[in-house]
Amino acid sequence: MSVNARDAELFEQARPRLLGLAYRMLGSRADAEDAVQDCFLKWSRADRAPIVEPAAWLTTVCTRRCLDLLRAARRRRVDYVGSWLPEPLHAATPDDGEAAGLASTLTTAFLLMLERLSPKERAAYLLREIFDQPYPAIAATLAIDEAACRKLVSRARAHVDAGKARHHTPAETQDRLLDAFHAAILSGSPEPLAELLSADIRLTADGGGKASAILGVLEGQYRVLGFIRHAHKWWDGFDWTAADINGARGAILRRDGAPVLTLTFAYDAAGRIAHIFIMRNPDKLGRLGPARIR
Repeated sequence: MSVNARDAELFEQARPRLLGLAYRMLGSRADAEDAVQDCFLKWSRADRAPIVEPAAWLTTVCTRRCLDLLRAARRRRVDYVGSWLPEPLHAATPDDGEAAGLASTLTTAFLLMLERLSPKERAAYLLREIFDQPYPAIAATLAIDEAACRKLVSRARAHVDAGKARHHTPAETQDRLLDAFHAAILSGSPEPLAELLSADIRLTADGGGKASAILGVLEGQYRVLGFIRHAHKWWDGFDWTAADINGARGAILRRDGAPVLTLTFAYDAAGRIAHIFIMRNPDKLGRLGPARIR
């Protein structure tokens, strides 16, 4: 079947929501866009006359496709070189309450927390806690009974709450910490930054085996400050631009106009930097343009 103008409009209205769901499920903008495109193809071929709730139908199709892609991605990551981080998403961070709350579930720290969940736990949590789907609909999407669905959501919620991945750090504080980090890089003297770092600060970089990056996770102020002192030697040659990345303030570093690195933070309850995330993998830096995503 072809898609008429009305059905095409229905899909386009749903696209930002579907892309937001798929990106949170997969941690990859490229894979999320593929999942949404697959969803559109299935929509275009379906008999749409008996579909009473198009948004619910599309959400189910998209979720199931993401589950397939997620299982395949996990198998591929066995051979991934170094630490894996979600693909950075460059999109404006909204100020209003509901949209800002959604943006907080795009942070690197939150996406890494989701990585600890099973695929079905992740889907159930996102559909219920982030996209406010009713339990019967989620159960139907995952082909399980409602009681099992409620247990999945409860278990996933406990994991996320225990990980404390959703601290709200005001934008002004984020900007101040980003400026302090930039100053430490430029000066090569990171000692003044120490009081702004959590005692158990961590640093993770993703080079994917295609760009130079530390392979493990640096832990503790001594090792992280040592890294910053060393980074002064080569980061100083890049053009540094503050930017909204994954629902928070971060930076894009470019050489000759091309992005070579993104930088984002996670924060502790006291508003200090708790984790530094550095993306160096060029495959994940090629899609930093604006994204229509919820």
